Amino acid sequence: MLPAVTYILPDGSRCSLDLSDGVSLMQGAIENAVPGVLGDCGGACVCATCHLYVDETRLGELDAPSELEDELLNGVAAPRRHNSRLGCQVRMTKLLDGLVVVVPERQR
Repeated sequence: MLPAVTYILPDGSRCSLDLSDGVSLMQGAIENAVPGVLGDCGGACVCATCHLYVDETRLGELDAPSELEDELLNGVAAPRRHNSRLGCQVRMTKLLDGLVVVVPERQR
């Protein structure tokens, strides 16, 4: 069974996907046309248009953001929060099954 992630869209609707191990949250969103996740740079960690808010109760299960990701998060279009992450930098694993992320109202 593939790990599941739920994207909560700005309008409150939900999009739940089963993603293979190693697939980034950005890649899964782009491949499944999740509205609001742009991924302009294709996952190269240079544009910050895959900004997501990760369920606060699950933050400890993620690797810490790299210095580059942290720097890019300072320039996101929607407000940066303590649970902000770039979707291109979070890869699904079986341990993250059931993860919930919120898509910000804007990426640019």
